[in-house]
Amino acid sequence: MPWKKATVLNRKIKEKVDLLIINANELLTLSGSSEKPRIGHQMRELSIIYKGALAVKEGKILAVGKTSEIMKSYYSERVINAIHKTVLPGFVDAHTHIVFAGFREEEFQMRIEGASYMEILSAGGGILRTVKETRKASFDKLLNLTLQTLDIMLEHGTTTLEAKSGYGLTTNDEIKILEVIRQANQLHKVDVIPTFLGAHTFPPEYTNNPTGYVNLIITEMIPEVAKRKLAKFCDVFCEKGVFNLEQSKRILVSGENYGMKAKIHADEMSALGGAELAAEVEAISADHLLFASTKGIKAMAKKGVVAVLLPGAAFSLMTGKFANARFMIDCGVPIALGTDFNPSCLLENMQLVIAFACHFMNLIPAEAITAATINAAHAIGKAHKIGSLEPGKKADIVILNAPSHKFLGYHFGVNIVEKVIKNGKIIVDREISGSNLLS
Repeated sequence: MPWKKATVLNRKIKEKVDLLIINANELLTLSGSSEKPRIGHQMRELSIIYKGALAVKEGKILAVGKTSEIMKSYYSERVINAIHKTVLPGFVDAHTHIVFAGFREEEFQMRIEGASYMEILSAGGGILRTVKETRKASFDKLLNLTLQTLDIMLEHGTTTLEAKSGYGLTTNDEIKILEVIRQANQLHKVDVIPTFLGAHTFPPEYTNNPTGYVNLIITEMIPEVAKRKLAKFCDVFCEKGVFNLEQSKRILVSGENYGMKAKIHADEMSALGGAELAAEVEAISADHLLFASTKGIKAMAKKGVVAVLLPGAAFSLMTGKFANARFMIDCGVPIALGTDFNPSCLLENMQLVIAFACHFMNLIPAEAITAATINAAHAIGKAHKIGSLEPGKKADIVILNAPSHKFLGYHFGVNIVEKVIKNGKIIVDREISGSNLLS
């Protein structure tokens, strides 16, 4: 038949690709921000293509554009019709503590009844309770729990995340946790970026010898982690009652000397000066920042330090206090988001983090999406590979069962992710398989 002959001829001049996504009501590319994170008004610019399409080949994005244009140049045996859907980059969770054993549901009730985070920690709970359980847990137990958590995160659209150690607080136990992170990254479809956080708190055996523990981190833990190439970043919990500014700086500088870029838990419970320290050491990110000073925020803006904001963690503290994201944006600080998944903040869902950012920190949906994709990728040093939908980048893609990006933050409490594509392969398809992960 003539039409069959024409089809064959047309295909000869088109390039075959592994996957086509076409007819997206909105295709959020977030293009043009791989070199620097988006700041200020740029965070509102999602570079949307209406009736958009993209072509995927060998795990990477080959082309992006209008459906009419993409269909002229490419064909595939696998086509996703995203009509009435929103297509965007996979979420990047810039701050998690996914490897641990033991839950702390009793402390949830204690917070409801008025106990503060630091009161619980000083009484031997909080991080210290998790340290006790994690030290006892086997490698296999920790790995299985971590893989289960990653499954849930992937179902909700997270394709890359940062994961910290910090629940071991001995050299061997910190190594164990980082080895679990490495193994999880190898076994799971989600990419897991490792951070060393031996400076999470002082273990019981060093309660009366904080300098001794800082020295242990610097002289033994950091060199061993670096030798085994187990972490990309070195983090510290810089806070009153934990690591002070001097101790934090010593640890972060040591990490830098061994090739681990600095991150810092800064000004979460009090205005200690963590934001200023982050700027001084030129950290890749400063996280939490509920009490960051104006001086510290402006210093971060000047040095390009990404502010990783964690509204889920602030919500779980039950103080009603959240980071001043609007002021940070006005000052030119790049904003990223993370779940801060940990035993006191059991939150795997970046969609809910986006909702919290909108409801409690006054971000508009576009800003929150920027913070959960390309800016979060910058916060973990991966913006050259992920965080936007551009030719040459990894094909990590989420399709929402929603006609507009504005449904993120607006429609919350349910999973509106319909499909997750990781490295060009459909990994989650809730349209055909309920909420199951595809093998």
